[in-house]
Amino acid sequence: MPKTTVVLADDHTIVRQGLCAILGAHPEVQVVGEASDGREAVQLTAELQPEVVVMDIAMPKLNGLEATRRIAAKQPNVRVLVLSMYTDIEHVVHALQAGACGYVRKEDADTELMEAIQAARPDEPYLSPAIDKEAVHEHLRRAAKQEPDEEYEPLTPREREVLQLVAEGYANKQIARLLSIAIRTVEEHRAHIMHKLDLTDQAGLVRYAIRKGIVSPEE
Repeated sequence: MPKTTVVLADDHTIVRQGLCAILGAHPEVQVVGEASDGREAVQLTAELQPEVVVMDIAMPKLNGLEATRRIAAKQPNVRVLVLSMYTDIEHVVHALQAGACGYVRKEDADTELMEAIQAARPDEPYLSPAIDKEAVHEHLRRAAKQEPDEEYEPLTPREREVLQLVAEGYANKQIARLLSIAIRTVEEHRAHIMHKLDLTDQAGLVRYAIRKGIVSPEE
C-alpha cells in the first residue's frame, strides 16, 4: 500500500524530531521533508508534492498562516494540517480560512496527529476534540457574512511578508536579499504598509504584528 507522504514545518528541531518519532510508529506514513520556517515549507511543498503538510503557526520569515495560504493557492491537492500551541478560536478560524484542512493542539500530537492526517479533508476539516467545533463553525458562518478584516486584508501577500520580516527586526538590505528584490522596492513596501495600516513608526508596526499573531511576543 502506498504511504502517505508528509512534510513537517516547525522552527524547533526538537519538535520536528518528536513528530518524526510519533509518525515513525506508523508504517503507512513517510516523512519526506522538514522545514524550519514558512518560506522553506512553501518551497519544500512545491518540490516534494507531499500529500500532507503538518504546519506550525508561529514560525520566522513567513508564519504558518501565510505559508498555508500560499500552499492552498498553488498546490490545492496538498492537505495542510495545522499543529499549534495556540488553542483560541481566533487562531483556529484563521487557519481554516487560510486553507488548512485540520487543526490539532501540540499537546495532543501524540494521540491525535495520526488520526488527523488520515481524516482531514477540505470539505470536513479535522479539529481536536478539545476545540469547540460549534463555536468555530459559528465564527466561520459570521465571517462569511462580514467584510474582510480591513486592517490586514488590504495588504498584498508581498506586503504581509515584508511586514513580518520588519517586525522580526530585519533591515531593508536583509529583506531585499531574502526576497530577491531591490532595496528600493522594500522601502516602497514599507511605506505602503505604514500608510495602509495608519502606523507612524516601527514600534507601532511591531505591536500591530504581535496583536495580529503575525509574530510571537518573544520575537
